[in-house]
Amino acid sequence: MSDRTHTPPAFPAGAWLDTLLDACLAEDVGTGDVTTDVAVSPDATAVGVIAARTAGVVAGLPLLGPLYARLSADVTVDLVASDGDRLPPGRPAARLHGPAAPILTGERVALNFLQHLSGIATLTSRYVEAVAGTGCRILDTRKTLPGYRALAKYAVRCGGGHNHRLGLYDRILLKDNHWASRDASLADLVARGRRRHPDLAIEVEVDSLDQFADVL
Repeated sequence: MSDRTHTPPAFPAGAWLDTLLDACLAEDVGTGDVTTDVAVSPDATAVGVIAARTAGVVAGLPLLGPLYARLSADVTVDLVASDGDRLPPGRPAARLHGPAAPILTGERVALNFLQHLSGIATLTSRYVEAVAGTGCRILDTRKTLPGYRALAKYAVRCGGGHNHRLGLYDRILLKDNHWASRDASLADLVARGRRRHPDLAIEVEVDSLDQFADVL
């Protein structure tokens, strides 16, 4: 049974994800997993269990299938939890069956994804719980690891949070760095934004009540 307080979001996918998985495996495996080559017989089979070490909200499980498919068509991935589930310590999230060598070769990349994304989901869930009943929502930022943004923002949603802007293209956000280079008043910049991008939301970060009044 899962302990989930919201519907899990749709997992992001696309060519960018294929590129990311390929790059992560190339970075770690390189010319080959020499330790597994030395220590593990090609005929050896194994069952691997990925379980929660501490209590938290899991995220990133759908990555396991396409990740291990790149290493061996003979590795079977069984998900026994879903992203957004709150797992107690020791609760399995996934089981891997098949040849031992590719299971071991993909272990670190798989766990890096799961640990990073589950950490985001777990911390987000704590903030969400802290403001429960207040009418406030927890939003994320663009301060993500390069290449990981869609996954990181997905993990925020797994934890019950909400996404702010995804990039520089889907919302206008005027802040101090823009003010230092602006060629008009804040009010004029807001008006210009409405004319040029009428379908986008506009936000302004202010440092004083005077700036707030100028925007209004």
